[in-house]
Amino acid sequence: DQPAREGMKASDGSLLGDPGHTPLSKKEDIKWQRPRLTRQALMRCCLVKWILSSTAPQGSDSSDSELELSTVRHQPEGLDQLQAQTKFTKKELQSLYRGFKNECPTGLVDEDTFKLIYSQFFPQGDATTYAHFLFNAFDADGNGAIRFEDFVVGLSILLRGTVHEKLKWAFNLYDINKDGYITKEEMLAIMKSIYDMMGRHTYPILREDAPMEHVERFFQKMDRNQDGVVTIDEFLETCQKDENIMSSMQLFENVI
Repeated sequence: DQPAREGMKASDGSLLGDPGHTPLSKKEDIKWQRPRLTRQALMRCCLVKWILSSTAPQGSDSSDSELELSTVRHQPEGLDQLQAQTKFTKKELQSLYRGFKNECPTGLVDEDTFKLIYSQFFPQGDATTYAHFLFNAFDADGNGAIRFEDFVVGLSILLRGTVHEKLKWAFNLYDINKDGYITKEEMLAIMKSIYDMMGRHTYPILREDAPMEHVERFFQKMDRNQDGVVTIDEFLETCQKDENIMSSMQLFENVI
């Protein structure tokens, strides 16, 4: 069952720890696994794959060699500061920076680049809308371009952050207009964009109304005071208490 096992997502680098493997009896007392800081986990991330593909040794497709790069000449500004800010090692930051400069000589990534990356990794669906939302979540100051520093800080949270950090990042993704609340419409827009990108071939076969059902279920649980919007506190509290929501949000695992 080797291919099946490889096809399954390992927990490291997942968006929300490892809810899928928590025994049901442990529902009341969920212990989150610390993500293991493996190279393999890094290479499951589309954005990392995109960056490192340009610097991989020719003729090699092994995950390990893509991070074992020769001595790097480029140094990002404030490498030590970035190392303190992120959970990447110095060597990983250098590798990521080298790939980033190769792919984006200007030192900035724009939204079109994100759309290109995700259309390559998800050719079976339409990734345009999801790439737009994801880009906006990375583009903290909303100026239409992402610097290397913002890029790796975001990646560090998504790949190696605590559950709390990842949930805050997910809230920011869902809060499309950045007003501090998630509306049902915003949540539906994000969910729909993920379903669109995964394409009609997603298993199990998704019905047209699947995203709406997903959102109705989430919203009922999250909107505690029934005022039609979800606050960051409602979001964090509900997600961390509800194993089903945590498992559902693993949908993200495959799409960063």
